[in-house]
Amino acid sequence: MKIKLVDISKRFKDATILENINVEFEPGKIYGLIGRNGAGKSVLLKIICGFYNPTSGQVLFNNKCINLEKKFAPSTRALIERPNFLPDATGYQNLSFLASIQGNIGEKEIIETLKKVNLLSEKDKKYSKYSLGMQQKLGIAQVLMEDPEVEILDEPFNGIDDESKEIITKVLLEEKKRGKTIILATHMKEDLNNLCDIVFKIENYGLKEEKGK
Repeated sequence: MKIKLVDISKRFKDATILENINVEFEPGKIYGLIGRNGAGKSVLLKIICGFYNPTSGQVLFNNKCINLEKKFAPSTRALIERPNFLPDATGYQNLSFLASIQGNIGEKEIIETLKKVNLLSEKDKKYSKYSLGMQQKLGIAQVLMEDPEVEILDEPFNGIDDESKEIITKVLLEEKKRGKTIILATHMKEDLNNLCDIVFKIENYGLKEEKGK
């Protein structure tokens, strides 16, 4: 899935958050967004997903504009800001509830995804008992489990132990090989080392390319 942002600007009342963003995200690549907290990373991700409408500009998925028709992004799953699940349900139950909305996957796919993110042994624990890292891994599992074409992760390694970080990095690189369009946002540049094909920095309301492979 190719994503193109054309002259995207976003203002809340008198506060400018983003101004004249022009960028393309192509399948089979991992993109990084870095910037200080409050720079606008999460706002940009929400615009891509269709959760926010831009003040001006267009969001194109395979050359079809979604924001003017007020549609959500097609074949896209996202973890933005922080995971939010039912506290009294287990990790597995939470994923099962979400999967039942569209009914495209079942127990097999959920279990396989929990294995991928190194969370299978904790699947029957209530979410309220999850550590920050476990919450984050469940959020990543939610993004991966239905095999979307576009995968968006905000601060994906927040609170995650080194072993799980290495495992999830390998998973994301495999997803890239399968042709997924992957966008990661973080304020920690080291989280993107050896992972992203292109890194953009958000500052002064705009987007600047930092590096590319």
